[in-house]
Amino acid sequence: MNSKGKNNPTPNLYLIGFMGTGKSSVGKIIAQKTGLTFIDSDQEIENQTGLSISKIFETQGEQKFRELEKKFIQNGHPESGCLVSCGGGLPIPDGMIEILKEKGFVFCLWASVKTIYERTSGNNQRPLLQTKNPKSEIKSLLEKREPKYLLADQIVNTEQRSLVQVSDLIIRKYNESVY
Repeated sequence: MNSKGKNNPTPNLYLIGFMGTGKSSVGKIIAQKTGLTFIDSDQEIENQTGLSISKIFETQGEQKFRELEKKFIQNGHPESGCLVSCGGGLPIPDGMIEILKEKGFVFCLWASVKTIYERTSGNNQRPLLQTKNPKSEIKSLLEKREPKYLLADQIVNTEQRSLVQVSDLIIRKYNESVY
């Protein structure tokens, strides 16, 4: 039995954090090194709906997208053996961070507004940054989301760390938490 009280030897690992913190890139490295199955929540929602995230936001709105995220977390992936890279806003609605923590270990990847802006600028696949002042939008959203992000089991600062360094740190902390 692991420290979450489950009889499952490989509890899910959930990566949360703002867009551009490295969740998908780090997640793929961790999955490769640990044997966990990599799942990207945004990609799964796109696969299930046949629509891009941008198109869902455009045609159905953010609220509908958040409902799809909740449904995915509740029932759309295996209960063990997975690393789930979560969309940046997934843990924000009331109750979501608690659901994630109930299902596995939650690691929040952290970066500064400046770093996030540098990593995401020019990417038109990020619907929340399609504004005249994306840096200001990042700052505003990050400030709103920070209280939920800080509820993660672990916070990992990605500043001045390579993807491999961040991945190795998470693997070590995950193993310490599980075993």
